[in-house]
Amino acid sequence: MKVRKYFSRFRTFWLEDLSFVVLLIMLFLIVFIIPIVMENSEHGILLFNMILLSLFFSGIFSTPNKKLIFASSTLFVVHCVLRLVRYTDNPYSFYAEENIVAVLNAIVFIIINLNLLFRNDSVNIYRIIGAINVYLLFALVGAFSLEIINALTGVSIAGDIELTGQDQDYIHFIYFSIVSLTTVGYGDIHPVSVTAKMLSVFMSTVGILFPAVVIARLVGMSYASKDGQPSA
Repeated sequence: MKVRKYFSRFRTFWLEDLSFVVLLIMLFLIVFIIPIVMENSEHGILLFNMILLSLFFSGIFSTPNKKLIFASSTLFVVHCVLRLVRYTDNPYSFYAEENIVAVLNAIVFIIINLNLLFRNDSVNIYRIIGAINVYLLFALVGAFSLEIINALTGVSIAGDIELTGQDQDYIHFIYFSIVSLTTVGYGDIHPVSVTAKMLSVFMSTVGILFPAVVIARLVGMSYASKDGQPSA
């Protein structure tokens, strides 16, 4: 009974607005802090995998939709299996497949968080944090997509970097993904292949449109809430 009670509380928490704060902390670590740790410590890769899998695991409990629960659960299990296969003593490695699953998991998680973000007419600080979370999830999608391109073609981004085809490359991919998403474009790292170039342009487009669309939607929800009318 106690286990069921704690499980129910755990599930309820991830369906509440406060969960956006915990998710922001996890995403902040993965996007901004872990790359620094990975560059300076051999434990950075382990920490990266632990937080990333924890992030995707939370997605299972962040929606009441059975289809999304099934999709998130399946992708999480597959992701765990592929990671274990790569880190165990065997000749097999599915690096590209891992990142394909990670991209799919991140996309499902984006859908889940958008549903939570716009689930009613309530607009508060937690919903703003939720919008930031989705924005950072797009950065993760960009980074993992670049890893897929590099794993399949051997050509993705170039500059003052050295890609190894391993988890350590995440440092460069997440940096370039954020630079593209925010349309900063420093130029120290640039896309080389046509696929990477199109992905970079796509990320820049998302980076421009997402804030505008989300802000408009939240403002519309706020006005609808004050008028007592359901939002469009």
